[in-house]
Amino acid sequence: MAALDKSAATSEVWRTMIDLAPVAHILGRLLLLLGGLMLVPAGLDWALQNGNAEAMLQSALITSGVGGLVVLSTQGSLGRAFDIRTAFLLTFGIWVLTPLAGALPLMLGAPGLGFTDAYFEAVSGITTTGSTVIVGLADQPAGMNLWRGMLNWLGGLGIAFIAMIFLPVMRVGGMQFFRTEGFDTFGKILPRASDIALSLVGVYAGLTVACLLVYKAIGMSALDAVVHAFATIATGGFSPQDSSFSVYPGAGEYAGAFFMAIAALPYIRYVQMVTGRKDALWRDPQVRSYLVWMAVFVLVVTGWRVLSSDMALEPAFRETLFNMVSIMTGTGFFSGSFAAWGGFALVLAFVVGVIGGCSGSSSGALTVFRVQVAMGAVRAQVRKIALPHRVEPVRYAGRAIDFETLNGVTMFVTSYILLIGVLSVAMTLAGVDLQSSLFGIWSSLGNIGYGIGPMVAPTGTYIDFPVLAKWVMIVTMLLGRLSLLAIFVLVLPRFWRG
Repeated sequence: MAALDKSAATSEVWRTMIDLAPVAHILGRLLLLLGGLMLVPAGLDWALQNGNAEAMLQSALITSGVGGLVVLSTQGSLGRAFDIRTAFLLTFGIWVLTPLAGALPLMLGAPGLGFTDAYFEAVSGITTTGSTVIVGLADQPAGMNLWRGMLNWLGGLGIAFIAMIFLPVMRVGGMQFFRTEGFDTFGKILPRASDIALSLVGVYAGLTVACLLVYKAIGMSALDAVVHAFATIATGGFSPQDSSFSVYPGAGEYAGAFFMAIAALPYIRYVQMVTGRKDALWRDPQVRSYLVWMAVFVLVVTGWRVLSSDMALEPAFRETLFNMVSIMTGTGFFSGSFAAWGGFALVLAFVVGVIGGCSGSSSGALTVFRVQVAMGAVRAQVRKIALPHRVEPVRYAGRAIDFETLNGVTMFVTSYILLIGVLSVAMTLAGVDLQSSLFGIWSSLGNIGYGIGPMVAPTGTYIDFPVLAKWVMIVTMLLGRLSLLAIFVLVLPRFWRG
């Protein structure tokens, strides 16, 4: 009997253990891929003979070498099926490990950052936040700036969906991987998750090429056009210029605003349009609200700036359009001196940044869909106060929202707002002033990238923040990019008990 009890206990332990070998195998393949991609900026630096090619090549060899060893040591895991816990660990591993590889070129080559700053920069790139700790971007090697743009692009949709391409090899349930990413596919529009992933990457790449060609046509240099296109479609915000789009006023701002706006629309709707549903975008209620809300905020701030200063209408509208679209989409490009617009504009910008773009895009923050559902819940409760006995379901697009969806949205909105407050206090305890703390957390959690406050103003970067504050922002950026979900799940004891 004792032997039977011992055997049962052993079986229970093995049942609750998570098989890490398949996770490590996929991550090893991703490292091999990242190492190969580092050869592109290495080749550019070698061609320009700027002295940075060796560091880029060394980073590529280290990343590929580690990835290759991991793949070889876990070769026996091929064919093992993932469960939902393993999928969550893979998601977490992708977003924590890939910035480690992404930081190598920034440490070994220009600008020679320390580990904290390099990891901050890489996390900011991969999560498409766009905050930076590098001063003098225009003076840095071209390969370094190209690598930053590539990190943005890979983080937008690329890394997650490149991993999706590997998942069939591992016999993974792909749709559950979408869920661990916090990415809304709005139903299974194609037979297989890998088909959805490839279609999304195709749309993503097509928009990037279109954006690049437009940027080149309006006069950007080749490097600026490529990096800005990568960052725009990823809603990432990394620029090779310290002054971002201020270098390209006029046509650059209008083109940038247009492509940022369309990059924050649901990518699934683009796939549906390509496959025959021409009205898929406009029929989506969140798309209509997104465009209307954006127009209202832009017009209100433009009117306020014109009436409260002697600024002409066109430049006021252009700057406001570009910056407000950049904030709402979570891109992080800027034009002009946005921080000097005054308190009214900053308050509206804060609200816009909390709302964010559309669900199902690379944009962050609450997303328009969640805000719509939350507003519907508030309306239902107000009506119930007036008529207590009336059954008032929360509706979206004319249909009642089920309890599970409503509960999830309520949890997310509540957690998001609570985190802004708690983490802002944590930043002040780390030695950052209140305004810089609040906007730093707002920017990190929404993956927005804007820097506002006394500690940001001297350089326009986060280089002067204490080390502890930078790590708070790193964690916050990861929380924002993973829509809180994956990290919250991993801290539950029940997750590890199976």
